[in-house]
Amino acid sequence: MYLKTQSFFVLGVSKSGYAAASLILSRGGKCCVYEELDSPKISAAIAELTARGAVRVTRERAEEFIEKSDVLVISPGVPINHEIAVAFKSAGKRIVGELEFGFECLMPPIIAVTGTNGKTTTVSLIKAILDEAGEKSELLGNVGVPVSSRAEQIDGKTVCVAEVSSFQLESVSDFKPHVACVTNISPDHLTRHYTMENYIYLKRRILKNLKESEYAVLNYDDETVRSFEEGLRAKVVRVSVKERVAGAYSFGGAFYFYGEKIMERAEFPLLGEHNEYDALFAIAAAKLAGINTETIARALGGFRGVPHRVELIAEVGGVKYYDDSKSTNTASAVTAMRAMTAPTVVILGGSEKGEKYES
Repeated sequence: MYLKTQSFFVLGVSKSGYAAASLILSRGGKCCVYEELDSPKISAAIAELTARGAVRVTRERAEEFIEKSDVLVISPGVPINHEIAVAFKSAGKRIVGELEFGFECLMPPIIAVTGTNGKTTTVSLIKAILDEAGEKSELLGNVGVPVSSRAEQIDGKTVCVAEVSSFQLESVSDFKPHVACVTNISPDHLTRHYTMENYIYLKRRILKNLKESEYAVLNYDDETVRSFEEGLRAKVVRVSVKERVAGAYSFGGAFYFYGEKIMERAEFPLLGEHNEYDALFAIAAAKLAGINTETIARALGGFRGVPHRVELIAEVGGVKYYDDSKSTNTASAVTAMRAMTAPTVVILGGSEKGEKYES
């Protein structure tokens, strides 16, 4: 859960419900409160919460606010078969008790990105957008920054942007990002993971703990990643450069998010279709983090790329030289070559990773 970008319905405003609503409001979130009991203490608590921005819901307006809300936070004194809880369950929305809610909120909101290729550029784009928006954020994980090394700097208001590798996913158990992105799947690290089936299984593990209040941002154009939609409890946001999907897509020379035009493709400086995907994933993640369109477009337009990824390092005698030494698998190397728009000489090298090299 990310308190700042979701709407909460707090059922029961006793000690636990009051604490949950107060925390939501302190983190910049939206909440409404519902209470059937009446006492001076409860009335005072509701008056304080409404003065801070909460909305008190009456029985007559309960259905309206159930529809508007993303998550029900239920106090321990309210039975799980209460009619409002039943309505949330029927709507396929998340119900969480205050105990679990409190523990989850002690953790920072996490945007996590995995996939075979495009991870580092995607997380770097997301971080650039958050920086442009003035959000407190940390870039962590497989980019070379262990999460533990930044523990003292991270609090509940810090957005953690994590690049997550298949090596890291081997050992996850309770890891649950608010937004989990899967960019693409192609053969890689098979000397470590032995089979493609096991590699795919590990990549999918980033989604295994997501609930109805989280988001899975998936590459609709990748058949394997598209199959990850099956059985998910999380909300699915699709990414495509081929179709106008429910999510982020490229169409008519521009980037869109659910029909809203974000920017012209020509304003985004990175070459190649693969970088279009990276931009679209970043747009989706940023929108789900509550960042406005103008900020997203400004950050993407000013982004100059990540070192060693189709990085222009020199131009001599009209010949451009690119460093793409971070292409560490065949799919990545082929994608980089396809981004070239003029006759190109390619120098290849590297270590065996259990891939096939036939054309």
